[in-house]
Amino acid sequence: MALYTFLFPIILFGFFSFGSPAIVEHSLTVKNLTVNKLCQDRVITATNGSLPGPKLRVKEGDTLIVHVFNRSPYNISIHWHGIFQLLSGWADGPGYVTQCPIRPGSKYTYKFTIKGQEGTLWWHAHVQTLRATVYGALIIRPASGRSYPFPKPRREVPILLGEWWNANVVDVENQALATGAAPNLSDAFTINGRPGDLYPCSSDDTFNLKVMLGETYLLRIINAALNHQLFFTIANHQLTVVAVDAAYTNPYTTTVITIAPGQTVDALLTADQIPGQYYMAARAYASAPGVPFANTTTTGIITYEGFSWSPPLLPVLPAFNDTETANRFYTNLTGLVTSPFWVPVPKNVDEHMFVTVGLGLIPCGRNNTCAGLLGQRFAASMNNASFQLPNRISMLEAFFRNVGGVYTSDFPNDPPVRFDYTNPSNSLNQALLFTSKSTKVVKVKYGATIQIVMQNTALVGVENHPIHIHGFNFHVLAQGFGNYDPTVDARKFNFINPQMRNTIAVPVGGWAVVRFKANNPGVWFMHCHLDVHLAWGLATAFAVENGPTPEATLPPPPPDFPKCY
Repeated sequence: MALYTFLFPIILFGFFSFGSPAIVEHSLTVKNLTVNKLCQDRVITATNGSLPGPKLRVKEGDTLIVHVFNRSPYNISIHWHGIFQLLSGWADGPGYVTQCPIRPGSKYTYKFTIKGQEGTLWWHAHVQTLRATVYGALIIRPASGRSYPFPKPRREVPILLGEWWNANVVDVENQALATGAAPNLSDAFTINGRPGDLYPCSSDDTFNLKVMLGETYLLRIINAALNHQLFFTIANHQLTVVAVDAAYTNPYTTTVITIAPGQTVDALLTADQIPGQYYMAARAYASAPGVPFANTTTTGIITYEGFSWSPPLLPVLPAFNDTETANRFYTNLTGLVTSPFWVPVPKNVDEHMFVTVGLGLIPCGRNNTCAGLLGQRFAASMNNASFQLPNRISMLEAFFRNVGGVYTSDFPNDPPVRFDYTNPSNSLNQALLFTSKSTKVVKVKYGATIQIVMQNTALVGVENHPIHIHGFNFHVLAQGFGNYDPTVDARKFNFINPQMRNTIAVPVGGWAVVRFKANNPGVWFMHCHLDVHLAWGLATAFAVENGPTPEATLPPPPPDFPKCY
């Protein structure tokens, strides 16, 4: 009976069939957990008593049902990062966008079918900074009768890269928002919740992976860090990338993986070196010149079976500002057009958008003292619109019930002022720095093809921004540095085999062009996956209208849909 009681909150019921899609059912209980890291006891918000939370496994075509019980002191919601949520937008999860949060003491059941996706995705909290400790892997294997488009590995190993604070992460965010300053930096990075033995009091808090000589392993790498892109490498070993963001790629062999928050990378590791111990390691890729960052390194250890202990070999990691290495990785990936769910690039564009992404300021306010740049409050915006979440009803419910006053449909397709976007001389140009809060979305007809030029700006400072679009994969047609030039840069578009992603790292001081078809009705968030920038307003949303048939119409919300009050 004791064993059953322990397992019940982790997997309520799971049913797999060998010939048809299954219903896979889990329970997640979110509550306080005391852990000891970096020589300190900390109370964190965690899921099912673990950090990271449970690994959820499904097959393509399965229906996933997850009962979330909120036993924490905070509002919570869970986002299933990268899942298309076809006609199940009520389960997408971002707080106040597709649902009101699950209040303390309440529960909500997420239900959705996973169609046309295989690979590594993940789930995480989508209210404030709680995803720092509320997250886990979501593994989608091929349906029965199908196989991977690469040799079957001996074992599949999730590698979740996280970020740790010796503080309450909600307090860290609230303090920053109250003062208008940037939040305090994290104290460590982690691999599968463990900092690694380069940090104090962490020699026994290091992830270990045993391998056999000559065998190949599939590493399912997830960047769950809040505010840092990361370089990842393994001493003396090569990695062959075979998928990103649950979309297969042509094999790409590298010694260094660059991965932005929200992104996933599937990479094959062959244990082909002299038997011994080797470090895997991750450190920040910090692209913003002069901006403080968490300059530490997390490690795990790979041990060849049968080998007695010896000091592990450390890898050589790129410099923290090695944009050349980061760009080489991001631009060398191409889509595998022979994979079962490859989608050709839509040819005819219905909606052209040019969207500036970057930082700015909002006024401190009369009789206030603020700690942001120039004594103001830090902000962030897209096309100079700094996004403000509603709080009385979710945007999706307002969309469904035609409730006014929650958002407006006037997000601009172009920036209100054109300027030399990436010129550092504009960093402190007060004629350009200031933005204002609003809740503006892009209204889109069902089935429309949208092309977005995402243009980084130098306002406050240039930085690589990982932009995530909920509900869709997009083709990355091209990316580059400087200001986007449609005459020159459009010639660089890859229409043959571009990589497909749900999160694109827009190059520091540069641009990226993505294209997708809006074939799923609902409200879909687009935002920077650096949590500090999301809180400052670097976001908007797409309101995709219903299509002409019941199969293209958003159904009503489920009966247990959370309320905001």
